[in-house]
Amino acid sequence: MNVSASPAGSLAIPFDHQRLDRLMDEAGIDVVVATSKHNAQYLTGGHRADFFDYMDATGVSRYLPVFVYPKGAPEMAAYIGHRLEKFQTQNNPLWVSEVQVTSGSSVDAMQKAVDYMRKAGLKPKRIAAEYGFLPFDAANVLRAAYPNADWVDALFVLERQRAKKSAAELAKLKAASEAVLASMQAVMAGHGEGATKQQIADALRLEEVKRGMTFEYCLITAGTSLNRAPSDQKLAPRDILSIDSGGNYKGYIGDICRMAILGEPDAELVDYLGEIETIQRAAMKPIKAGAMGREIYAAGEPLRAKSKHHNHMDFLAHGMGMVSHEGPRLTDHGPVPYPNEYADMPLETGMVVSVETTLLHQNRGFIKLEDTVVVTETGHEIYGEGLRGWNRMGTGL
Repeated sequence: MNVSASPAGSLAIPFDHQRLDRLMDEAGIDVVVATSKHNAQYLTGGHRADFFDYMDATGVSRYLPVFVYPKGAPEMAAYIGHRLEKFQTQNNPLWVSEVQVTSGSSVDAMQKAVDYMRKAGLKPKRIAAEYGFLPFDAANVLRAAYPNADWVDALFVLERQRAKKSAAELAKLKAASEAVLASMQAVMAGHGEGATKQQIADALRLEEVKRGMTFEYCLITAGTSLNRAPSDQKLAPRDILSIDSGGNYKGYIGDICRMAILGEPDAELVDYLGEIETIQRAAMKPIKAGAMGREIYAAGEPLRAKSKHHNHMDFLAHGMGMVSHEGPRLTDHGPVPYPNEYADMPLETGMVVSVETTLLHQNRGFIKLEDTVVVTETGHEIYGEGLRGWNRMGTGL
């Protein structure tokens, strides 16, 4: 990451702004107007409104952060936030020269952003806005201010910007993955026969919070059921469990899936999980800087296709970071199809890929592994590597 001194003063720009400038130039974008909490957090270098971390609704409107970034002019970037953010920005000043934390609604925030852009003399011909994170009333304000400008969705350019993680970002992702793994280990050891799926999910939440995480979700199955929602279903002897959880550490998601069992696995279960492990390792093997994104699928998908369980087995690889299923997105088919712009792009050092293989067996249940894999110059590194086999429930710590 290229972290340079801020043109506005003593603070460093916390992301590779030259990369963002190149991406904007390739797309013909003059100004990015980011309005999602995750991109505002990324562009500010970690700032996120405490008061609105969970809920955006407020009175008759909603919270809307607005980050304005003009191509090639980081010194003219601006952040518009809610008035309750002033205490945070006093304690931790932002790098941008223009910080206004005085808004109270979505319209108010966007009007302040427009007023700033006019004051700064910005006359964009093409504006990149976050279509999925821009409410109608705020969009009307921006459109009225620049009626002749072209609009494009900012998703792809900002996703490509975030796809290549800095060392500091990777440290957070590693901490998140390891904390989720440790939380799973504690919950598996502390719960056995008679515990409900809901109790296990609740316990996992507490374990992740105890490790400094924000709990996001727990997808959990038990026994032969393929239902992944927490419920009052109780664990019985010889039940298998899949626990798939995402925990957020300072904006970055640790997302892994591991298996457990009440008792000992039989040979069939060992073979099933072993086959999944083989597919996982094969798909991860080509991951390195310079490899084309499609090579991951070229290595993993044929093994899934030739499995005798191929009609009930899914394989998926997707990007991870501040958003689950972000870039690099590598497929336009399968269980979670996307536009696959990254399939024919080379992987870059610092990209993060989640690799997951799932067997939905009608008689034995839901069996899955999911791993977080980081692209390095010479290969890859797995974050949260442990607990890959059949973990025994209720063994105590």
